[in-house]
Amino acid sequence: MSKTDEIEDTSAPLIEHLAELRTRLIHSVVAFLIGMIICFSVATPIFNFLTQPLCDVLSQRGQDCDLIFISPQEGFFVAIKVSLLGGFILAFPYIGLQMWRFVAPGLYKSEKNAFLPFLVASPFMFLLGASFAFYVVTPLAYDFFLGFQQFGAEGEAVAEGAAPLSVVFQGSAQEYLNLTIKFIVAFGLCFQLPVLLTLMGKAGLVSAEGLGAVRKYAVVGILVLAAIVTPPDVITQIILFVVVYGLYEISIFLVARVERKREEQLRAEGYYDDEEAADDAMMDEFDAEDGK
Repeated sequence: MSKTDEIEDTSAPLIEHLAELRTRLIHSVVAFLIGMIICFSVATPIFNFLTQPLCDVLSQRGQDCDLIFISPQEGFFVAIKVSLLGGFILAFPYIGLQMWRFVAPGLYKSEKNAFLPFLVASPFMFLLGASFAFYVVTPLAYDFFLGFQQFGAEGEAVAEGAAPLSVVFQGSAQEYLNLTIKFIVAFGLCFQLPVLLTLMGKAGLVSAEGLGAVRKYAVVGILVLAAIVTPPDVITQIILFVVVYGLYEISIFLVARVERKREEQLRAEGYYDDEEAADDAMMDEFDAEDGK
């Protein structure tokens, strides 16, 4: 076999992998487009559902839930954004399946068993975070924002016939949708933290001890994240900080659990050297005595 033939043989698997990746990407894009078309056909009911937190807050204040279009094309772009979000949510299980089918042939059976739970947990945690944002955070945020309205006193005598000042909410549909989607996506991604860190811990990239050692830096990072991804109101930022920091502590617990299971497995297989660990402990004791 010539050198040229060897090069061609080694490049063939790469071409096959690229062709497989291309096929999986095409399937994913087609699924996304189909989901987007389906959601576009029912964009109005979906948008009405997304406005429910705002309507509930306005109803408690005795106001009508009326959003306006401030430009002729705004209604179209609102429908497109609703379709993009809904299409991605509908197609995500199929897209995840395509990703799994592309990666799975290159994994050992033990690696498949280790990776599959994280693939299932990821969409579940995103849905949990999105639901938390929609049903808990969004109503609190809009209740806070709408508290700055001003209503003119009816029947009040005003000097020189001037009308009482009223500053009330007349929201843009597109601005409301942008803010709501920002809440949903931000919390959905933040809820991926335990999945990501646990997966990294299983791969040996992080440890529970290391995550605990950088806890103070994590607090600062979470505060910065809360300030960036949330509107400038203290309530939402505090909620996001408490939730993400709680997820960080849960991640430390999960990584520690993964490490314990790995240690038990290595000990059962005879790869974990208890004598070496005992020798290290003895040397530490001798060093402590010498220091005295």
